[in-house]
Amino acid sequence: MLRHEFQPGRLVAGVLLTLAGIAYVGDAGDAWDTPWFAVIPMVVGGLCLAGAVGLLTRLIRGRRGSRRAGTPPEVEEPAEQSSPR
Repeated sequence: MLRHEFQPGRLVAGVLLTLAGIAYVGDAGDAWDTPWFAVIPMVVGGLCLAGAVGLLTRLIRGRRGSRRAGTPPEVEEPAEQSSPR
């Protein structure tokens, strides 16, 4: 049993932000030289991609959920009318 539902948008954001962090850690450890402008497109592009994936996921799950719900929508019961005393 899953503890929570899988959210691909958050996975994409996490992976790309982790890659940006690794790029800066490599630069700080003198493993390679990372220009300051190289990570900005990675972060901004990753957040935009994560937003698009999250929106697409919501659209797919919303469509699938309404089609799969074989029961008719719940009908609200009329509110009880209180009789004046």
